[in-house]
Amino acid sequence: MALGDTETRIQAVDQAVAGGDERTAAFLQALAEGSVKAAGERVFVMRDGQAFDPVDGSPVALPAGAEDVISNNRMRGELENAIAALQLFSPDEGQRASAARALREGADEARLPLIEKAYAAETSARVRQELGLARAAVLLVSGDKARRVAAAKALGRDSSPATRTLLLERLGAETDSDAKAALETALRSVEAQLAWNDRLGVLFSGLSLGSILLLVALGLAITYGLMGVINMAHGELMMIGAYATYVVQGLFERHVPPAAFDWYLLAAVPVSFAAAALVGAALERGVIRFLYGRPLETLLATWGISLMLMQLVRSIFGAQNVGVENPAWMSGGVVVLGSLQLPWNRIVIVGFAGCVLLATALLIARTRLGLFVRGVTQNRPIAACMGVNTARIDTYAFALGSGIAGLAGCALSQIGNVGPDLGQAYIVDSFMVVVLGGVGQLAGTVYAALGLGVLNKLLEGWTGAVLAKIAVLVFIIFFIQKRPQGIFALKGRSAEA
Repeated sequence: MALGDTETRIQAVDQAVAGGDERTAAFLQALAEGSVKAAGERVFVMRDGQAFDPVDGSPVALPAGAEDVISNNRMRGELENAIAALQLFSPDEGQRASAARALREGADEARLPLIEKAYAAETSARVRQELGLARAAVLLVSGDKARRVAAAKALGRDSSPATRTLLLERLGAETDSDAKAALETALRSVEAQLAWNDRLGVLFSGLSLGSILLLVALGLAITYGLMGVINMAHGELMMIGAYATYVVQGLFERHVPPAAFDWYLLAAVPVSFAAAALVGAALERGVIRFLYGRPLETLLATWGISLMLMQLVRSIFGAQNVGVENPAWMSGGVVVLGSLQLPWNRIVIVGFAGCVLLATALLIARTRLGLFVRGVTQNRPIAACMGVNTARIDTYAFALGSGIAGLAGCALSQIGNVGPDLGQAYIVDSFMVVVLGGVGQLAGTVYAALGLGVLNKLLEGWTGAVLAKIAVLVFIIFFIQKRPQGIFALKGRSAEA
């Protein structure tokens, strides 16, 4: 494997793989890494400057004049395939699946006996499927036409881009009409499945964006929709929630055992809610309570407060973005339909948005605080006459909306960097969601957020991100002109006022 011309070395690699063991795999890995030297007819594996015998692994003296064994590109490709072939018998299921995929991409009929041996011994359904596809990919280059046709039919049931590339390559080289027809049929089937995967991927991306918009707009639906306060500092309340998550992460890194670090996000959820809610309560008690009924002055005051909060964060944490790590259980993704991978962090955020929505709806509809909020919203004077402390309810409601904004910031920290300008990217979108859904209507906020998320992602595929934003804005303008009250009209005395 280390000496002779390329053809001789490749034949030696094939023979070694056919009856390979752990030492063979280790030697092939050393060859691939360029850690093998040769002196005459003897070869040595180098590790940390020490020479070892490749047969028994014992340390030996390196002869003077030993030279590095050099592998050309073709040889390196053969070594990679050989290593993958030996990994077919690894105890790790993920490694076996990866090895099968590698053999499918580097199809070689010499590996067919090894693949069939691994297929017969495999117990995992997922790995057996990968091995079946690897076997079909190898048979595509077989000299037997019937084998090539059967392999094409088998590959037609897969939906990965690698299979599409493999079929295209083989279609260009195929000369037999029957085999060519089978390849064309398989290619059409794979492309149809890939197209559906793309559609489902766009739908999930839209749902993910919609869930983020829902989290961002849900707090605003309370402060603006229910209370009529145009809060331009809503984005900065989200920023506070994101920085609270960053602080909790830092505390876990310094004061909690490393094994418990992955649970910092669960601790950050209530902290981000409380931090943003406290700032919101202070904002309402200190400024907004004096500006009810004066929307323009409220807008200007909260805009000034947003600038102050951004500068405060820059003074404490710096102007640069800070990184918030995903916990291990939110890393990676789940593969569905062969080529469609759904990231875990996005899946968790979609579920988190649903939980926050459910908790908010239950709080507004089923609790005493929710009853008071609805009463004050619909008819403040009568609520006051019934003994409701309207000033306190205003503070509670504003703190609730601010706390939900903090939860949105906590979620956003898991899909991007956290910086002083975090909230500025979402404030306009959140107002559009609330206005489109209908002021004061949580159900309308849900429909508007998910609808705008999916619509935006669909348009991005046709027009690009910038034109998609413009198209969505134009759609909202025309919709509001036709239906000024949004998707759901507000009911009650406040709607008649």
